[in-house]
Amino acid sequence: MTELFVQQSVNWITLGSIYALLAIGFSLIFGVLNVIHFSHGDVAMTAPFIALALVQALAVALGASGPVWLVLATIAAVIAVGLIGAVLDKVVIRRFREAPAMMALVATVALGIVIRELIRHLYPQGSNPHAFPRLVSGVAFEITGVSVSWFALLVVGLTTLLVALLFVFLRLTPLGLRIRAASEDRVVARMMGIRDGRVFRATFFIASAIGAIAGLLFASYAGVTRFDFGVMAGLLGFSAAVIGGLGSMPGAIAGGLIIAGIEVLAQTFVPDGASYRLVFVFILVIVVLVFRPAGLLGRTIMEKV
Repeated sequence: MTELFVQQSVNWITLGSIYALLAIGFSLIFGVLNVIHFSHGDVAMTAPFIALALVQALAVALGASGPVWLVLATIAAVIAVGLIGAVLDKVVIRRFREAPAMMALVATVALGIVIRELIRHLYPQGSNPHAFPRLVSGVAFEITGVSVSWFALLVVGLTTLLVALLFVFLRLTPLGLRIRAASEDRVVARMMGIRDGRVFRATFFIASAIGAIAGLLFASYAGVTRFDFGVMAGLLGFSAAVIGGLGSMPGAIAGGLIIAGIEVLAQTFVPDGASYRLVFVFILVIVVLVFRPAGLLGRTIMEKV
């Protein structure tokens, strides 16, 4: 029983960290732009395909392959996806900033479909699953006979580091302070001389880069990537953000851990729980929306009409 508890705890924290990174991207974009970016999951899941393409290109061009090239390819993929996010904001999403929320929602859903179909048709054998390697392998240590992998430590450590860096960035850097100012009141920020266009593009770059890291970890955790993984990654990340409270960084982390906990519990204790784990997750989303629409750690916003 102890071994089962430890093993499932490791699985919970590992999976929860990945979901938390996805949710942070949603919360960051919503907190600054007040836009629900439904194609965020699809943008994030382009990172494994970019990394695989770069590894294959390096193998063909230089005749070299190995962990070093994989690390370089993943770093390049994170930067590339960050730039893709900034370009999508400038080309598509910025046109809906002052539009009704439903227009932005429909536009980002359509954008996600475009991204998935482009991957499916442009990537070699894009309709088929593609194996994705573990970013690190091996056993770090054992607890009560349960092996804890280096990959699990990488996921938890990287998530902790990114959250800490984001916290410092938003509170101690000039760009971070401008992002926070724009999130509090866009009109006042403009009056203070803050160029909100640059702030929004920077926000999209950061959120998309964090999402890319989550996408790479998600693919490495699953051992495979598919062109339609963005749908599930987006739904789980968005659900985690909703449960914790859209716009709340601590809420995104809490929501990711809660969703992962439900999945692990369902798979462990419910017969055929792997098939029903998402049922329990989305039941919780419905319950939270009914009884706590702002999320567990979100703030209820009062508007004068």
